Order: sequence, then structure tokens, then C-alpha cells
Amino acid sequence: MTADTTEPEEYAAGPAERRREQRGWYFYDFACSVYSTSVVTVFLGPYLTSVARAASDAEGFVYPLGIPVRAGSLFAYTVSASIVVAVLVMPLVGAVADRTGRKKPLLAASAYLGAAATAGMFFLAGERYLLGAFLLIVANASLAVSMVLYNAYLPQIAEPDERDKVSSRGWAFGYTSGALVLVLNLVLYSGHDSFGLTEGEAVRICLASAGVWWGAFTLVPLRRLRDRHVRAAGAERAGGVGGGWRQLRATLKDMRRYPLTLSFLLAYLVYNDGVQTVISQASVYGSEELGLDQTTLITAVLLVQVLAVAGALGMGRLARTHGAKRTILGSLAVWTLILAAGYFLPAGEPLFFYCLAAAIGLVLGGSQALSRSLFSHLVPRGKEAEYFSAYEMSDRGLSWLGPLVFGLAYQLTGSYRDAIISLVIFFAVGFVLLARVPVRRAVEEAGNPLPERI
Repeated sequence: MTADTTEPEEYAAGPAERRREQRGWYFYDFACSVYSTSVVTVFLGPYLTSVARAASDAEGFVYPLGIPVRAGSLFAYTVSASIVVAVLVMPLVGAVADRTGRKKPLLAASAYLGAAATAGMFFLAGERYLLGAFLLIVANASLAVSMVLYNAYLPQIAEPDERDKVSSRGWAFGYTSGALVLVLNLVLYSGHDSFGLTEGEAVRICLASAGVWWGAFTLVPLRRLRDRHVRAAGAERAGGVGGGWRQLRATLKDMRRYPLTLSFLLAYLVYNDGVQTVISQASVYGSEELGLDQTTLITAVLLVQVLAVAGALGMGRLARTHGAKRTILGSLAVWTLILAAGYFLPAGEPLFFYCLAAAIGLVLGGSQALSRSLFSHLVPRGKEAEYFSAYEMSDRGLSWLGPLVFGLAYQLTGSYRDAIISLVIFFAVGFVLLARVPVRRAVEEAGNPLPERI
């Protein structure tokens, strides 16, 4: 049989081999989720803002590349810039991965680049806000690229009826590690005096340890997952970077053959912007707008992590009964109520912030996990990394807009509160767009077997 007609190998693997790979696959969530939790959600926003303020002029501005930026907006703008970089790189990496069949070396390279940049945040001190911005851009973009490759394994290691469960378990592993490391962070940060550390030194150790954790546990999936040298019928081997870009153009053209897959991506792009903005801006909103201290923020995010494990597993069970699409739609309705309540949160009241964190935790993991598993049914065989690069672009692609809106709001008004209500629009519009997608027909058009529930 020629390479052009080779069937994907994932369906040749027996149950024992699939379970072995699935267990290894879970551990990349376990490895990298600590970065998202400890670095992006908790520590880096307030800390980078304080570093920028130390370097600011009398009017509160810093001047990266000669551009006047209010110190309180630097973190949000940097998150937006990192996403733009990721969007430029992700399609190339996805195309090369599918053309060569070598996802694992690319996963290793992107994971360890991100882990090294995160570990380098230990040196973020004094007025080094430009170093912090650079390391954040590298780490965030590397994470996005690695997730393209990681997510592309899902349809190769799980049968159609297994994917909601496997995807939800991956998110649960991630939230478990995030909670575990946050407990350690809380001990170190709260007791920094007893450890002979300043507050800033404790924060920098927490930041750097996330990079060490990310790199160490990435070894598990790299040992368990295997490359599959499979490509779509009629494909040609890529020849370096140029071949990757040629494949990207072919992928974009090919995706027009699956308009329902594109419709799902559009819906996901819209509602996920709200999710990603909440994740990246929560600590800044809590500290700068609500006046909450770092210990309260750490405890609140820890509560999110613990409940997100139960939420991801619970929503995975709901999907087996009601289907992934209906379960996601229900979670979007809850997200809308959460954001509306968040707009009215009183400043200086940790109890109300904890209540909001608990509600977020119950829907956060499940809505993300089920979106990933639902999309895996809409991907043509042999094009997993290419299509998951498009998915990750939807995951990140408009996610620069929410942080940018927050940054502009602070730049213009000096308050983050006015920007939060705009996120309700993203969840509402995303709900409408997803409701209009006939997912069973989308699976059939992609040439995949229909699961019992979807």
C-alpha cells in the first residue's frame, strides 16, 4: 500500500496501548497547567505591573519601544502581543507536524522553550519590565504551539465514544496539578519572612518553579506518546519551512470543504475569548479593581482549581447523557450569569470573590474539555495537527481582544470594572453561533463515525 492511501494507525492500536498513551497524554496537562495557573492567572500580572510602576515616570507611564504605555496596562498588552505571535507560528507548526508525522520532537521543543522562559522569570526584578514582557511573550506563544501538537493526539489515542471522557480527564489532571502547586505557592508566599525571603523573592521563586515543573513532567508524555507517520491522501512531504507554509495554504483551502467545522470554530473563537480573558486578567482585576491581597487571590484560584477538577469530570458525565453540544451550551449560559454578577462585585469583600471563583471553577474545565473533544469529531483523518492548529488559533486567535479591551479601558478610564461587562457579549454571541451548528451532520461531513451521544 502506498503512503498516499495509508489509513491512520490510531485505530490499529489495541485497548491496552491506547490506555498507556492516554495516561501519558494526561500528564502534559499536568505539566503545563501550572504555568497557566501560577504564572498567568495569579502571580505575573500583579508582579509585572509593580515592576512596570517602579520603572514608570511621574505620570505612571513606561515607554517600551518609545510607545507611551500606562504601567497598569502593560500586562494586558503583553498578553495580547504573545497571542499575536502564537497565531503567526501555530499554523506553520501544525502543517509541518502533519506532513512529517513527527509531533513529538516539535512538542518537546515548544514545551522546553516555554519552560525555560518561565524559569527565567526568576530574574525579573527591579525595573526589568521589558525582560518580563519578553519572557511572557515567549512562554505564552510556546504554550500555544505545544497545545496544537498535544491536542492533535486526542483523535489518535481515543476512539470516538471515548473522547469526551479522555479530554475531561486531561483537564482534570491539569487542574489537579495547578491546585497542588498553588498550595505550595501559598505556603511559600504567606510565610516568606520565615523562609528568609522578601515578598518579591517569594514571587520570583513561585514563577520560576512553574517552569521547572513544566519541564520535568513533560518527560512523561514524551516517553508514552508515539509518532504516527500518517498523512492525508494525495499529500506531499513538506520540504522545510516553505513546505509548511504551502501546507498551511492548502489547509485553509481544504477547510472550506467543511463549512460546519468552520462554523464551530467561529462559535468557539467567540465564546472562548471570554474564557481566556477571565483566566488571564482575574488576578489583575482582583488586586487592582477590587483591592484584594495576594493571599486572597491565591486562595480563590486554588478554589477554582479544586472545583474545576470536579466540574470537568462532572460535565464529562453530563455529556455522555445529554451530548457535548448541549452541555457546552448550558455552561455558556452559566458563564453569562457569572460575568453579569462579577460586574457588581463589591471591592474589598473576599467572600463574594470566593463565591464567584467557585462558580467559575464548576464550569471552566468542562466547557474547555468538551469543546476540545467535540472538535476532535469534526477533523478529517490525517489532518489532526493542521486542524488543531486552526482550533488553537480559535483558542488564542481572538483572545488578544479581551485583554486588549481591558488594557484600553484602564488606559482611558483608569478602571477595569467597565470592561468586564463586555465579556457577557462574547458568551451570548458564542451561545447563538454554537446552537446553530448541526454537529451530527458536521461529523458525517468530516467522514468520521458518529458517537452515540454528541
